[in-house]
Amino acid sequence: MSRKNYTFTSESVSEGHPDKVCDRISDAVLDAFLTEEPNARVACETFATTSRVVVGGEVGLSDPEKLDAFMDRVDGIVRDCVKDIGYEQKKFHWETLKVHNYLHKQSAHIAQGVDRDGAGDQGIMFGYACTETPELMPAPIHYAHAILRRLMEARKSGAEPDLRPDAKSQLSLRYEDGRPVEVTSIVLSTQHAHKKQTSADIRAIVEPYIREVLPSGWITEKTEWWVNPTGTFVIGGPDGDAGLTGRKIIVDTYGGAAPHGGGAFSGKDPTKVDRSAAYAARYLAKNVVAAGLADRCTIQLSYAIGVAKPLSIYVDTHGTGQADEAAIESAVAQAMDLTPRGIRTHLGLNRPIYARTAAYGHFGRAPQNDGGFSWERTDLADVLKKGL
Repeated sequence: MSRKNYTFTSESVSEGHPDKVCDRISDAVLDAFLTEEPNARVACETFATTSRVVVGGEVGLSDPEKLDAFMDRVDGIVRDCVKDIGYEQKKFHWETLKVHNYLHKQSAHIAQGVDRDGAGDQGIMFGYACTETPELMPAPIHYAHAILRRLMEARKSGAEPDLRPDAKSQLSLRYEDGRPVEVTSIVLSTQHAHKKQTSADIRAIVEPYIREVLPSGWITEKTEWWVNPTGTFVIGGPDGDAGLTGRKIIVDTYGGAAPHGGGAFSGKDPTKVDRSAAYAARYLAKNVVAAGLADRCTIQLSYAIGVAKPLSIYVDTHGTGQADEAAIESAVAQAMDLTPRGIRTHLGLNRPIYARTAAYGHFGRAPQNDGGFSWERTDLADVLKKGL
């Protein structure tokens, strides 16, 4: 039997965190390729450090001449991302940083398996959903994201001019009878403008926004606050710490509340099942919970490179299921074509919808009219109920 009373912690990082700067650039490159050609192949990695961004990886377009011309656009894509995030500091400024582009044509040996509609790689992918929040996400990661997203809005609107792009949050929530009821500790570290600003000064800025985001009654007199606990945090971003694509996979998903297959998302086109099948698994798990078939649901999918059909489908409802788990496995397999092509078609993934996913989580976001976050729809709930 699962525990009912415990404390669980998750963290988030802002769009200005060095790793998230890299995720954003990699996904912006992907979006640019998909705008050029919906079936473009992209596996883009980014590294960022003081005054420097390095972009590399494998890409492909059906017209080789277009690919050569596209390479000249990468420099501008990088600078636009850094500018939008808000970096204009001396040693990491969108105008003066150096951009190194090492993108090259995709390996023909990898391409041949995908061209036959197979998966772009082997691997295991997990999806998860639960009833802790209206978005059917675990509460600690959901509200850790919400805090940083709200601070980003305040910074970019000009309401809080002393905040800077790099920030991290961490929430510890106490669960009682399996439900989150209290914040036991809040950790918030944010880059700021002036060396003379103390931890107390920064807390005075951020506390109203944190209280605005968290559910009423969760912050109590016993809640511990740790705001900029090391003191001054003026040097931030890739100047303070190097960044790399794909180093925040737990932040990107469920904050440690569910298993992770190990594959990162950003910079990968949807033929890569690391990304598309993880989205499909979340979509199916969310629809299982939305259908009332379970309060918690984990789904695992597995694939082999060049093979279209998933090798396995596994469902765990953690003792909360209203139907047999094997029956749910059969129902989700019938409700959705889980081949890589079937996933891309069902969720409309061959579109430039990825740069927006690079910060504040890939899951728990509202579906958008242009197809963004399509994996957050609950349109299969009735289908699954009828299938059972």
